[in-house]
Amino acid sequence: MLRRDKINYYLDIADTVSERGTCLRRNFGAIIVKNDEIISTGYTGAPRGRKNCIDINVCIREKMCIPRGQMYEKCRSVHAEANACLSAARRDMLGADLFLVGREKTTGELVKGADSCSMCKRLIINAGIKNVFVRDTNQNYRFIKVEDWVRNDESLTEQTGY
Repeated sequence: MLRRDKINYYLDIADTVSERGTCLRRNFGAIIVKNDEIISTGYTGAPRGRKNCIDINVCIREKMCIPRGQMYEKCRSVHAEANACLSAARRDMLGADLFLVGREKTTGELVKGADSCSMCKRLIINAGIKNVFVRDTNQNYRFIKVEDWVRNDESLTEQTGY
């Protein structure tokens, strides 16, 4: 029996974390790992104390027909990457890796071309995280050096996101 490689092992855990998400469109799970130890997890959900979209049964962005990657200020949720960063001390995140998995709420399929939004990228950069791994299929993933986000400053060009 073949042993699961370490990166997919951590992506599997991030996938499980995403199951706690409360978004009606797509849910993400993120974990931050340093020195082979999980230091933080995060999933998509409303700020603490506020009702989640699944509780009020409405997605404002969906209701307004806002396309993916646009107008995140209209969203009730805090993104998985942001929640993971908020739950860890910066000293623990310096040089760490972040693992990210997203699933469509209606189909359960992996989010195609998933990527951190521009705000989450800024949080990840300032947290001192070194690498991001994003699941594309059950076996395949993308590897992103956070330094590339610093060098290729998307805030000077077109904005993208999930």
